Amino acid sequence: MAQHIKSPTDVVEFLVGQHEQIKSLFAETLSAAGKEREKAFVELRRLLAVHETAEEEIVHPRAKRKIAGGAAVVDQRLKEEHEAKTVLQKLEKLDVDSEEFTRELTQLRDAVLDHAEHEEKDEFAKLGEQLSGDELDKMGRAAKLAEAIAPTRPHAGVESQVANLAAGPFAAMLDRARDAIVGKG
Repeated sequence: MAQHIKSPTDVVEFLVGQHEQIKSLFAETLSAAGKEREKAFVELRRLLAVHETAEEEIVHPRAKRKIAGGAAVVDQRLKEEHEAKTVLQKLEKLDVDSEEFTRELTQLRDAVLDHAEHEEKDEFAKLGEQLSGDELDKMGRAAKLAEAIAPTRPHAGVESQVANLAAGPFAAMLDRARDAIVGKG
């Protein structure tokens, strides 16, 4: 069980860093109101879309093959991710300043943070033990590229909101992030 030396592109370090950003964005969204809350919520959704897609396309397939009981670990994470997507779709239809939005977002935050903790302990740490530094770096570079090319705001001249990662519904954000990762972006 040799520990590798972590590098700036290590996929585990990168995704754990995103977990911290997600935690901060939940806090920012919950403490804001009006336009500021809406803006924070869009950024939270964007980061969740990029993050979950990177996990689904880059990390989960490798974890299934490389870690003991990997299929069961990944299946549980995918179930949690599906539940989060369902709640996000509900949140998109609510007024960001409503009590229902605040209640649902608070429950989602708790579920997402619990999910992140399980990923770090049950999937990321074990993957870090099983893969070489080079493999982890390669996966990290792919995840970083996906984040870098996923648009953060609507592009001028693009009329369809769905074509813009930050402007469209969460499902469209997932599609754009997936396209970025698999090279269609």
